[in-house]
Amino acid sequence: MIPNEPLPATGHQPPATRSPFWNYSDLLLFVLLAIPSLGVAFLAAAMLTAFTKLSMPFRLVFAQMLWYVLAFGALKALLFLRYQQPFWRSLGWLPLRFGTATASLFAGPILAVALGLVGSALHTPEIPLPFQQMLKDPPTIVVLGLLVVVIGPLCEELAFRGLLMPLLIRSMGPAAGIIIAGIVFGCSHGYEYEWSWRHMILISGAGCVFGWARFKSGSTAAAAYVHATFNFMQFAAFLIQSRTI
Repeated sequence: MIPNEPLPATGHQPPATRSPFWNYSDLLLFVLLAIPSLGVAFLAAAMLTAFTKLSMPFRLVFAQMLWYVLAFGALKALLFLRYQQPFWRSLGWLPLRFGTATASLFAGPILAVALGLVGSALHTPEIPLPFQQMLKDPPTIVVLGLLVVVIGPLCEELAFRGLLMPLLIRSMGPAAGIIIAGIVFGCSHGYEYEWSWRHMILISGAGCVFGWARFKSGSTAAAAYVHATFNFMQFAAFLIQSRTI
């Protein structure tokens, strides 16, 4: 045998792991588990109301938090039981370099201003959001701010850019995957804006930018940072308009 000659393949090499390793049946199962989890969360919030005097914003945050815990707890169990894989790393939550993290944080406000200008050009109607009517005192503002700026972006990015978008990219390629995930994201917010097509276009556009951040950085954290600061700008604008601050 020639020295240092590579050994022939034996035919017993382990198959390469697909990325992502889950499939559309897992996505469907997550959705099917998330729907009843929402009902359980709001039922628990209603029961809590009977024994406490929590205000509507606090009940809303409690229900949302409980829903996220139940839905993503089910997803974590699914990833572990079926694939023996960790939750955060599987959904692409990877550390970011300082420069990438900083750029992601600044991208949110820039995106908010840009979409505001596009919305003005489209003559997008003013539609009051449910939580705007609750901005009455500092504790409520803090609780709703936590939901809008931190909890919501984190969980939505794990679902749309962490779970859904990698599947679409594997099936259709990066461009189609980013755009379709963005459209699904926009449609999922349609009920908040009375199904206004202008608002849904703007939100879908924001979703595409979040997806681009996820794709370019390789981390769902980048998308969450852009999403969080984007929401922060909108939330601050609502506070200023309502003369709460």
